[in-house]
Amino acid sequence: MKLFIVSTPIGNLEDISFRAIEILKSVDLIICEDTRVSSIILKKYEISKPQVSFNAFTERNKLAHIIEKIKSAESSALISDAGTPAISDPGSVLISECLKNEITIIPIPGASALMSALVISGIKIESFIFEGFLPQKKGREKKLKEIASGKETVIIYESVYRIEKLLNELVKYMPNKFVIVGKELTKKFEEVWRGLPKDLIKEIPKHKLKGEFVVILTEHRFN
Repeated sequence: MKLFIVSTPIGNLEDISFRAIEILKSVDLIICEDTRVSSIILKKYEISKPQVSFNAFTERNKLAHIIEKIKSAESSALISDAGTPAISDPGSVLISECLKNEITIIPIPGASALMSALVISGIKIESFIFEGFLPQKKGREKKLKEIASGKETVIIYESVYRIEKLLNELVKYMPNKFVIVGKELTKKFEEVWRGLPKDLIKEIPKHKLKGEFVVILTEHRFN
């Protein structure tokens, strides 16, 4: 019993490895967040395999069922809607349960929004803290204050629905942090904004907002 953790593109469908394609073609089952999203990449590379969905809304109800499916197959693959599974992703729950059931886990590395944003940030990268998505309500203010008081470089994810709110919060809680915002990385309308929060908030009206954002908060400037 094997479960391959397969990284898929974060935007540009060509950002997938040869190995990832071969693994997806060879497995008996593909576990994905949303079959409608996954079908786009699978169709492009002519991959036709049984699929089952597993996401944040169904994880606890379907966990035992999916574990049994993995056990009954020779090999399976886990993919997310975009990027590397288990990074701010319900896949981590499934992987943990697989390990409890002595199912072999094999990583197939590839695209990651986190790393893509870091390498184009222009800042010195020696260490960083990844916070994923901040709490939407309870605990959000506390987390922002913790980040503001620290000296470490912090990376967070944010949705299109809260990016303007986040930038306003950065103006309030950490006005002197240097901020890099990655918008639609690897896609046609990719943009990277750099500056202080008060400067970046002015960018919002100039752009059509869509997709998810990677936000880097740092004490550093360019190397």
